[in-house]
Amino acid sequence: MTVTIFGKEYTLKGGADSEYVQEIAAFVDKRMSEVARNTTVVSTDRVAILAAVNIADELFREQRQRLETTATLEDKSDHLTRLLVQEVGDDRATQNGGDSLPGT
Repeated sequence: MTVTIFGKEYTLKGGADSEYVQEIAAFVDKRMSEVARNTTVVSTDRVAILAAVNIADELFREQRQRLETTATLEDKSDHLTRLLVQEVGDDRATQNGGDSLPGT
């Protein structure tokens, strides 16, 4: 499949869906264009490196955020589990050995 990134055509091989590959190529092209607009760098290689660093930064931030969110959710889940166990445990104690009616 052929994609265009930053004005140059590249032939890519792989098992991914062509629409997906085009989307990725468009993303990289957009990032390179943004870098080129916002810097005085004229070398395509340097623009590509700066775009790659920006993309890697975004990836790392997203991964860190996902890990923090997962940890927070696990903490909340553990807390809720403890509360449920405490409540169910209290209910069972009352049912199994707690107050009973006379004659039972």
